[in-house]
Amino acid sequence: MIDLDDELRKLEALAGEQGVTARRIAASDVVVSEWVRFKCRYGCKGYAKHLSCPPYAPSPAETRAMVNEYEVGILLRFEGVPGHDHFGPDEIPKDFHGFYKDLILFVNRLVHKVEKTAFYDGYYKAFGFGGYPCIYCEECVAEQARGPVDESMRRTCRNMDLVRPSMEAAGMDVFATARNVGWELSTIPCKDMEYGKIIHDNVVSFGLVLIE
Repeated sequence: MIDLDDELRKLEALAGEQGVTARRIAASDVVVSEWVRFKCRYGCKGYAKHLSCPPYAPSPAETRAMVNEYEVGILLRFEGVPGHDHFGPDEIPKDFHGFYKDLILFVNRLVHKVEKTAFYDGYYKAFGFGGYPCIYCEECVAEQARGPVDESMRRTCRNMDLVRPSMEAAGMDVFATARNVGWELSTIPCKDMEYGKIIHDNVVSFGLVLIE
């Protein structure tokens, strides 16, 4: 098995080849908070529509217990929105999930690739957390369901091998976690405070892969 330091350098380089900045992060610096799930539950239009999101994603308590079993991971920082180099609020459609499709796929595919690379290098505990509501399918089986959705429906996921919970879905405070590795973040104001109509295109996204 590759030495851990060498493995982390390899994964940082893998991200760098895609124009993504990666920093090592101690598992103890991953901040998990109960309030994060309230932001999903009240205010997010994706709530309960994707198996990677609440209420189907791990609870903060489950996430906290899981993170405590690790020592180190890789935090990935993505800049911009692929396919939309420059845009303003008037160019963002009301249903903006599809507008960010290339970004969401980029984030989650790279998280999966980093996780898989570490796994096959012998770090069998490697597990990734992406960002945003899942967009592998046009409409998730959870959204298509009529009536209650329980954990057993996960078996019907069309991309079970690829789907991972987003950091925020699992209760991770992305702002505080990024700050713990030296990255300062701020919210993006929206035009007339209208949901989703961000006033500038300086979008920063994050993913996390816990390694060992």
